[in-house]
Amino acid sequence: MVISTKIRTSSIGSNIDGSIDAKLANMFIDTSGKGTSVGMVAEPIGATVRRALVAANREDRAIVGLSESINALSKTPEDFLFCFLAASGNPANHMHQVLLEAFCFEHDIYIIKVDSAEKLSRMLGTQRVESCALLQKSWPAGCAETVTDVEDQLVDYCEEHWESPIKPIIKLPEK
Repeated sequence: MVISTKIRTSSIGSNIDGSIDAKLANMFIDTSGKGTSVGMVAEPIGATVRRALVAANREDRAIVGLSESINALSKTPEDFLFCFLAASGNPANHMHQVLLEAFCFEHDIYIIKVDSAEKLSRMLGTQRVESCALLQKSWPAGCAETVTDVEDQLVDYCEEHWESPIKPIIKLPEK
């Protein structure tokens, strides 16, 4: 089951008059491509994460590395939308990640846990294996908040898991 990015208005929603059941029905996308009200096929959340990371890296909006992320957040936490964390085998890094995660939660920065620091680093084109990456907002200060469709999908995913005490770990694609 794959969750949609937005509650859509469709024939189902109009027949049920906006009830909770209609909203829930509209949140699910048929991955076969048949019977979808918008004619699109959903991708796994790992592929969505990959697209967001690659796009942000190409636009120079990605901060890669635990130390670099901590430094950037200490200066301007309001500039960041997502924090991607991969488990680290180093106990010192683990403690920094726990503190970073608490800081992000306190500043309303979405936390997305991923399954592999190696895959995260490969997607961002770094030579070193890094267990953390931040994505800056794509809109300048003072302008209206606009997010890309990919970022919107990730926001919806994060909102769904915001209150979860243990965040789910997203499996990143191999390539």
